[in-house]
Amino acid sequence: MGTLIGLRASVGSTYATAAAGHGLELDAAAIDRAFGPVLRQASPLAFPGLEGPALLEAERHWWGDRIDETLRAAGGGPTPEALRHELFERYADPTLWRVYPGVSEQLERWNARGLALAVVSNFDSRLLPLLEGLGLAPWFKAVVVSSAAGAAKPDPLPFQRALKALGLEPPQVWHVGDSPEDEAGAHAAGLRCLLIRHP
Repeated sequence: MGTLIGLRASVGSTYATAAAGHGLELDAAAIDRAFGPVLRQASPLAFPGLEGPALLEAERHWWGDRIDETLRAAGGGPTPEALRHELFERYADPTLWRVYPGVSEQLERWNARGLALAVVSNFDSRLLPLLEGLGLAPWFKAVVVSSAAGAAKPDPLPFQRALKALGLEPPQVWHVGDSPEDEAGAHAAGLRCLLIRHP
């Protein structure tokens, strides 16, 4: 998120439209202003020891709380459970996302050169199906998400999981990311890091 793919519409726009379907009138711009701070103050999206249905339930609950906190901060009341569920499912839809220009071509070039590629993301189990739906999954030998890894960047553990899956040592690997957490986590795992900024 922010490196390979981004949203087609703002979080505020999507949340406000969904909320309207549940009888809640909220301002999209207010939601956008609230979302970033809520996300930054949240506990890591990471659940050590969980897998399968228990992991999915923990992911739903974590995002449900973020949705509720965001909508309350934007002037709403308690968030209906059906709306929390709807928004969690909505962001599993590939049509809500877009691949940044040049990403597919670059991944294809790296793959043709024999480079082993993996994703390390502070996201959840919806990511692999999203990458499949967006046509990016074939380029990756591993997809490590924080929720299943049990730790989130800047913790080095997700990077270590990716290294193990690729059968590589830190000096053999570059990490390409877009956030301070990418840089700090990569360095903590002994990786070189390149930060990119999409227009």
